[in-house]
Amino acid sequence: MSRRVLLCMVVVGGVFTASCRSGESLTNAGIDRAPTPVTASTTPGQTTVPPTTVPRKLDTLPPCDVAALDAAAATAPVEITFWHGLSNELGRELERLTGVYNGSQTKVKVTLQFQGGYEETIDKYLQSNTDSRPDMVQMPEYMVQQMIDTKSIVPTQACAESANYDTSAFLPQALGAYATEGVQWSMPFNMSVPVLYYLKPRFAAAGLDPEVSPRSLEELLATSKQLVSSGASAYSLALDSDFDGGGGWYIEQWLSKSGEFYADNENGRAAPATNVLYDGAGGVKLLTALQSLVTDGGAVYVGDNASGQDTFLKLADATKPAAMTIGTSAALGPVLAIVRGGIIPGVLESEVGVGPMPGPNDGKGALVGGASLYIVDGKGGAKAAASWDYMAFLESAPSQSQWAAATGYIPVRNDALTLDPIKSLYVTDPRFKVAYDQLTSSLPGPTSQGPVIGPHKAVRRATALAVAEVLSGADVQTALTKAAQAANDLISNYNSQNK
Repeated sequence: MSRRVLLCMVVVGGVFTASCRSGESLTNAGIDRAPTPVTASTTPGQTTVPPTTVPRKLDTLPPCDVAALDAAAATAPVEITFWHGLSNELGRELERLTGVYNGSQTKVKVTLQFQGGYEETIDKYLQSNTDSRPDMVQMPEYMVQQMIDTKSIVPTQACAESANYDTSAFLPQALGAYATEGVQWSMPFNMSVPVLYYLKPRFAAAGLDPEVSPRSLEELLATSKQLVSSGASAYSLALDSDFDGGGGWYIEQWLSKSGEFYADNENGRAAPATNVLYDGAGGVKLLTALQSLVTDGGAVYVGDNASGQDTFLKLADATKPAAMTIGTSAALGPVLAIVRGGIIPGVLESEVGVGPMPGPNDGKGALVGGASLYIVDGKGGAKAAASWDYMAFLESAPSQSQWAAATGYIPVRNDALTLDPIKSLYVTDPRFKVAYDQLTSSLPGPTSQGPVIGPHKAVRRATALAVAEVLSGADVQTALTKAAQAANDLISNYNSQNK
């Protein structure tokens, strides 16, 4: 199931990344820190030049004073609303955590408002004005640049610095996904990456080791051929072209694994992106490998995954099943529950294997997926401070341990792994830790920070059209060139409207 339907049932600069690893708080981490003044010359005959400083971008953005909460809450709790797109078990767990928060203190009262999903949340937010917007909102990872360009948010870094908030335990990948131009715009919350799901009995029937999953694309092709030629499975791998899956999100992942950029200007993090780069040699090589999985490896293309579950359902096909698919790590809990119900005859819950998403770099590394939390500007200092207080609770190690264990999302901070329930779950069922290990094995450098593009979702949809054509047999270079031109036009139009 795709991430969107599942939810419905730098440069961050090297500066920021290094600071996160340093163990300092955001206040002292050196984000866009002004250069050390150089002593003016006193050499005879030379003009003395006074030292200069470079203002931080953060200082030009809406401020946050966390002390405003105490003053405002002296007589009554500060009430805030939070728009989110999490349904079913995910929504219920968020409700549970929020109930714990509301009952743990008297300064803030949070009201959750489910918007129906990410797309509905995005549409409603962009169509609303300041008065009708919430105090805090959850947005998916492809909305970073668009949220910045709305000029409607208080950067979470402003609150973090005001609170002298320590970020040393956070995964640098988690923070870096939502930081550009030396500013932490939002805080990561529900974090996922793509992983490989496979059925161990079909691996065993093909003479493959059921405890070892393919890591590279070459190994994936070899495994695919053996699964089909042995008769263990009608198809090897179920592939899709969903913009939020195999057609868009996964392409970004594979390019990152190979140390390549998806867009120019370091994926739009050094400066606004103007062009995509996936139509170059790296993208052609990647999509040629994907095409060969269908033409030579017995993989099956299921289309754009319209139901959000088509790739997983192909594993349960009664007549022509597949043995593997790639899906979000956030689907692990629901997938195991469905298998437990007997949807795949002869396959037990314990026989669902999980491995890193195969690809370049031996499958290591991933870009952060999921969503983050934004504080909405224009609501007053007390509302911003109250939103930060609630956000800090959701980001705490105990909350992240509980959240990850209940949902399958990756904890955004490493000290959550020292606490139950996630500490025990990672030991008793290592499948849940695959995504964490894959993310933390990412290559160093800016290619491991995903693209930040204004019309990111639309660009992914253009990319997805190319993937659909390639998996249906089209010429790889021709399809990518056409998609890149469409994507570049989208970016150009967006940039011209957001100067």
